[in-house]
Amino acid sequence: MADGAALRDANGRAVDPESPLALRALRTNLVNVPADALCAESYNDEPRRLRIGATRSEHAALFEALDESPNALSASDIFQQHMAERFGVNPDFSGAEGADGKRRFRASYLRLLKGWMFDSNRAEGAVLKGWVESRFGLLPTYHKEPIRRFASDAWVVYGEEKLSTRFHNNNIHQQLDLLYEYCQWTIRRGWPDAPMPNWASHIRLYRGVNDFEEHHIVARPDKRTAVLRLNNLCSFSIQRDIAGQFGDYILDAWVPLPKVVFFRDILPRYPFQGEGEYLVIGGDYRVGVSLL
Repeated sequence: MADGAALRDANGRAVDPESPLALRALRTNLVNVPADALCAESYNDEPRRLRIGATRSEHAALFEALDESPNALSASDIFQQHMAERFGVNPDFSGAEGADGKRRFRASYLRLLKGWMFDSNRAEGAVLKGWVESRFGLLPTYHKEPIRRFASDAWVVYGEEKLSTRFHNNNIHQQLDLLYEYCQWTIRRGWPDAPMPNWASHIRLYRGVNDFEEHHIVARPDKRTAVLRLNNLCSFSIQRDIAGQFGDYILDAWVPLPKVVFFRDILPRYPFQGEGEYLVIGGDYRVGVSLL
């Protein structure tokens, strides 16, 4: 950029060069859609299927076995058995026994999901947001507090927690890559009791908020509609009444299925709380806004 030239967004508004928005278009990712396009509202209108690098081809045997599974429960068992064999991740135990007989902590996608559902602003949440940043190129806008500048304390805290050595062992990002691809495989397979048919492109989800502190307002066409820049990973519910337990305002959005990272039904044997919770990749979303 030439000296003195102002950095501006798509609407011509000046952008702080130290804000996460300023470098959004410069982020790299490992999927087949550029980060800037993936963040845009237009992607949600016409979503494209997303693939994380060579994850599917590197685990071809897993997906071949999944294609032969007769039902969702069998598919879940196949997936978790593969994760146990490949990463030593046992749904009932998050450690590993060393040569001295002592149990060692082993990072697990299950532990991260459990931590997120308890509190998305803990270290587990930072690791998951860091994975989205790495794979999809979308930066977080909130972790414990709004992240408005790279030089802010909020950004430093997020950076420290996302790199926590406690969770960055056992190829945790590769585990999450497989979880995403398995989730997308399940959606496209379209089991009879699935929450969306396999021909669908979107799913209607809800989010309860007390205010818009966590979300950057891109536009507010009217009182019942807003375009929000959602956090790079955020939670929605498939049930409006459950979303209403988390705030006085209800946001409803048609979420493109390629942006769904996880939902409870893909691991039915694991005792997650919050059965209606969906983990969704963020970006700019047009949402309906209503009071309870």
